[in-house]
Amino acid sequence: MSRTTPNAPPTPDLDGWLPNPSIRVAHRRESDAPPDRLWDAARSIRLSDTRLLGRLVRWRIPGLAPDLAFDDLFRSPPFLVLSEDDHRVLVSGLVGRIWTLRRDYPQLGNPEEFKNWSTSGTARVVFANWIETASPDRRSAICAEARVQPIGVQGRLGVAAVRGLVNAFGSLLGSDGIEIAARRAEKP
Repeated sequence: MSRTTPNAPPTPDLDGWLPNPSIRVAHRRESDAPPDRLWDAARSIRLSDTRLLGRLVRWRIPGLAPDLAFDDLFRSPPFLVLSEDDHRVLVSGLVGRIWTLRRDYPQLGNPEEFKNWSTSGTARVVFANWIETASPDRRSAICAEARVQPIGVQGRLGVAAVRGLVNAFGSLLGSDGIEIAARRAEKP
């Protein structure tokens, strides 16, 4: 974890997991909700709560239940929790051929396996979600970032094949994901 200011909660050190991603999608949304309420709202979002984002996730990872919470998704295979803490941070990863419609994601046993993954023709993917407390007004912000790193020539070709999909639908992370969490947290 790294800190932006001495009093700020930690933010995930994503460079420690994927320092040079070929694809990076990041979104941040400030909120008047307290950080804990914002985090709880984010953890409660289900695939079925999101419009297109949930359907895309279920298309890319067949067999997921519509009522599955994103928090549970990122804590279960094919994902692996890489890092989390009590300060509202969750970093998950997966590896494999993310461009296929088959569920071609090898299951990893621990974060070190993810860090050392180097199988040519695959990719490493990091998904991070966290809450920040913005200074000086102490507003909170929900943040989400996804990073993709191809491995080998076939990996680069495969990631290039999904780059258009990521570019076209990457904004859904913000509009269908963190926006819903912020609205829920801000309700009285």
